[in-house]
Amino acid sequence: MIIGRILGTVVSTQKDERLLGKKLLIVKPINLDGTDQSGYVVAVDTVGAGFHEKVIVVGGSSARMAEGNKDCPVDSAIIGVIDTIDLTKEFDG
Repeated sequence: MIIGRILGTVVSTQKDERLLGKKLLIVKPINLDGTDQSGYVVAVDTVGAGFHEKVIVVGGSSARMAEGNKDCPVDSAIIGVIDTIDLTKEFDG
C-alpha cells in the first residue's frame, strides 16, 4: 500500500470495455510528513476520492480484489480516503 494525494483525472474515451464507468485518478505518492515522493500513479477510484485528498492505494493483485475490479485490467486502485495520520514517538525521525 502507498499513501498519496489526488492531483487530477485521466479521461480515456477508447479503453478496455471492462474499464467503462470507472474513474481514473492521478495520484502523487507522498511521505508520512506530506512531502512529495517521485513519480505518479494512475489508479481506479473505488471510494469516491476527491481532488487533493490523501488516499490509500494498493497495487497488483490487491487492486484487482478491490470492490468492482474483479477481472479488470487494473494495477492500482484507491481503496480509502485518509482522515488523519498519527505517528508514535518512535516513528518520528
